[in-house]
Amino acid sequence: MSALPQANPMPYFACRDLHAYYGESYIVQGVSFEMREGEILALLGRNGAGKTSTLRTIARLADPQLRSGEIWLGDQALHQMPAWRAARLGVGLVPEDRRIIGGLTVDENITLAQIEEPRGWSRERIYEHFPKLAERRRQEAITLSGGEQQMLALARALARDLKLLLLDEPYEGLAPAIVREIEKILHEIKELGITTIIVEQNAIAALNLADRAIILEMGEVAFDGSAREILENTELRHQYLAI
Repeated sequence: MSALPQANPMPYFACRDLHAYYGESYIVQGVSFEMREGEILALLGRNGAGKTSTLRTIARLADPQLRSGEIWLGDQALHQMPAWRAARLGVGLVPEDRRIIGGLTVDENITLAQIEEPRGWSRERIYEHFPKLAERRRQEAITLSGGEQQMLALARALARDLKLLLLDEPYEGLAPAIVREIEKILHEIKELGITTIIVEQNAIAALNLADRAIILEMGEVAFDGSAREILENTELRHQYLAI
């Protein structure tokens, strides 16, 4: 007797038919995708396509409001829990404005992130990957450069027991030399096998980092495929990304 076919394994992360609103504005319109553990996904699209709204929905923030759909991290139903509980399960959002605490030192910002998540990276490991932060560990975060603040925002996410990293415009407002430093850190994170979703206007930079890409158009998935396919398809890039 031939063996029965094995069922498809549960994806590490999955969004299924997400519908989310800001008030009555319909922003995320049926977004669905799945990810393997350690995969990096570039979430792309023109301004207003729903990229940041999708990230915020996954992070379970109050806005936008998820009205239907499912979000799964392994067997954990993120769509049934508030943001604080999703964060404790390992969902880390690094928003565009970084949300570091300016009045605290670099060390204090990292320590604060570790209070409830002792299983995350130790400060020693963080400073090994972020040597510039190690040099400024006693410095107030508000005095850091924009690139250093972005590094601190990434470090705070890693200080928790991180399973899913959500990055919103990590290169925004940074000089090219600093972008290259952040790219180096993100490549190190990729080598560590952390599952990551990146929203970035610099689509080429995001695609060079990512394994797969999704293009959103008016809150809907217009393309889901490999990052390489977009990099090699001029017509596709021009149609959806104007590049």
